[in-house]
Amino acid sequence: MFNRNRGVRQLATIASISLVAGCGILSTDSSGSKGPIVVGTTSSPSTLDPAASWDSSWELFRNVYQTLLNYPQGASQPAPDAAKKCAFTDSTNLTYRCVLRGGLAFSNGDKLDARSVKYSIDRIRRINVPGGPAGLLGSLDQVETKGDLEVDFHLKEPDATFPFVLATPAMSIVDPADYPATTVRKDGGTTGSGPYTLKSYQEGKEAQLVENGRYQGFAKLSNNAVTIRYFQDSTSMVDALKSRKIDLTYRGLAASDIVSLQRHESNNGIQLVENPGIEISYLVFNPKDPWAGKIAVRKALAQVVDRAAIAHNVYKDTVEPLYSMVPAGLTGHTTGFFDEFGDPSTAKARKILSDAGITQRVPLTLWYTTDRYGSETAPEFREIKRQLEASGLFQVTLESRPWKTYVEGYQKSQYPVFGRGWFPDFPDPDNYIAPFVGQQNSLGTPYPAPKITGVLLPESRRQSDRGNVVQEFEQAQQILVDDARLLPLWQGKQFIAANEDIAGGERALDPSTIMTMWELSRKTSW
Repeated sequence: MFNRNRGVRQLATIASISLVAGCGILSTDSSGSKGPIVVGTTSSPSTLDPAASWDSSWELFRNVYQTLLNYPQGASQPAPDAAKKCAFTDSTNLTYRCVLRGGLAFSNGDKLDARSVKYSIDRIRRINVPGGPAGLLGSLDQVETKGDLEVDFHLKEPDATFPFVLATPAMSIVDPADYPATTVRKDGGTTGSGPYTLKSYQEGKEAQLVENGRYQGFAKLSNNAVTIRYFQDSTSMVDALKSRKIDLTYRGLAASDIVSLQRHESNNGIQLVENPGIEISYLVFNPKDPWAGKIAVRKALAQVVDRAAIAHNVYKDTVEPLYSMVPAGLTGHTTGFFDEFGDPSTAKARKILSDAGITQRVPLTLWYTTDRYGSETAPEFREIKRQLEASGLFQVTLESRPWKTYVEGYQKSQYPVFGRGWFPDFPDPDNYIAPFVGQQNSLGTPYPAPKITGVLLPESRRQSDRGNVVQEFEQAQQILVDDARLLPLWQGKQFIAANEDIAGGERALDPSTIMTMWELSRKTSW
């Protein structure tokens, strides 16, 4: 997962749904006099250990752990955080050197030095969790330390995107004394050096963050405590917002709730922040399945699926149909699936199947997760089932699981077809292709694509100017269309709903749409 340009960084202006009159002149207050800012989300962590996660657990990691590089507010390029400076040592992009800040410490007081950094990166590769972040480090050869403050990353091949990898929460620095070298930490604790410490954690329910007095980095906290509450659905989350049990929602707002807010149907005192989105939703086909493993079945399904109907009927046009794994707005985006298949057509799909000798209705089981991507996931899959069965070509069974067991299932290749969403590690076309191909990928489903992994990605990573990689990524997207192993469905937007006395929502998303809780504050009148 890798990047260069971040033109998508601009955030939309706040759309105030309603404001309470008579507040006087507003300023921000970071005193925490009204208690912690409470953030609601439907996306809970799957783990507390950075070595085990390549998912939205990163939301929490960004706030309690520290990385060598990070994104100061408004930045489109990574800047030093735990590091004092970082750079490639020469023009070949083969050695990347970071010099740490002096006097760094973990939240428990233990020293954070170059050895800690090497330990943290090495254990990711050593533990090598299936579908975990080791896949991000494919270009890394070895990590070398020089004294207490200098770390050199020696790469196998030129990779101009490596600084962006180091800026992902997957590369969080952990305390060697508290994190086993060869296994995932299992005691439910965290020891980081980020802006906050994890005061308490109830899995699937709540995480309490308090200011880390030992933190040294660029983040300037606008509050001294944040509580994150995890909800099962949008309805209960929005109800909690309206009743002031939470201050802000992030991830998981249902389309109906968004539309309601946009139409001024909510209670007074709620604001909606709309941000450009590069989140995508897609289907994954398991090549080991006797039906999903057939290319004719995959292409017939791609020919039948009506993305526009999904976007309109299920998501109320709060998402856009997507015809490539690389979303619109990024370098090299194409509309490959539309160019190949055009509008939905049962007749064309039937011909694809009959040409392959398939004349019976194709039995497929489609899996989705119940608690990761929002309340519309189940209706979305019911709509896909309706479309496929209406064609007369498929017989569809729907199955679902909570995220934690869902992940285990697809990593063990248990699902013929399953749904995934993707929030970028950084907004670059590489990050929408590299994570899903190769023997080791974020899906836990090997996808050999030798031209992509052996030619196109290495060629593109030699280019520091990401505007020069259009040709490579157009070719890569066409290969994905030809294989039809991954089927893009839609591209989303990011919406934050907040009580009117909360400031910072429009600044709180970093380039990979992770919420930096330290940007949030309360407004006060004077």
